[in-house]
Amino acid sequence: MKTEVDVIAAGTPEEVDQSLIAAAQRGERSALDAFVRRNDRWVRSVIYTTCGSTTHADDIAQQIWMRVWEQIGTLVEIARWRGWLYMLARNAAIDAGQKSSRLRKRQSSLPDNGEHVATQAEEPALRIARVEDERRILNAIKGLPAIYREPFMLRHLEDWSYARIGEALNLPVDTVETRLVRARRMLRETLADFQAGGQVN
Repeated sequence: MKTEVDVIAAGTPEEVDQSLIAAAQRGERSALDAFVRRNDRWVRSVIYTTCGSTTHADDIAQQIWMRVWEQIGTLVEIARWRGWLYMLARNAAIDAGQKSSRLRKRQSSLPDNGEHVATQAEEPALRIARVEDERRILNAIKGLPAIYREPFMLRHLEDWSYARIGEALNLPVDTVETRLVRARRMLRETLADFQAGGQVN
């Protein structure tokens, strides 16, 4: 016998998400569970976009989904769920980051050997060089002001359209495009400075 969630799954991706939200608002927990499975990866990208790190991502994601369950009834326009969820996830990630800031400061003086330990078992020269290149790029992205970093990450990590980014960030499409242009310019300049002998902070 088919459940309501099974019937919902027959629609288009957007129809499925909206129908799952509607069912969750009626109190059907299995609908929310299905919605979480479909969108957890994206929520984790919001965590990274906001915090610039995947540290404690599991805990933060769990907190976000608990807030979704508690507040899903406040979503009036279901068609605008993506912007609602983005802001909820972003705010939860900011809150979590603020609560752990003192711990991060204490640990900042300790060497971060995690990635180096992982690469020692691989082909050292090539692997370490690749990891260092990736780290420079990620550090450069993390160094962008939030108003530029967020649309950049959504565009290039999630492959979102300008319209979808604008909906999530409550921005006109022209503003999204302008911020992406500036973000790319700032990244080029930062990486060029590093290659010329500077450092990416």
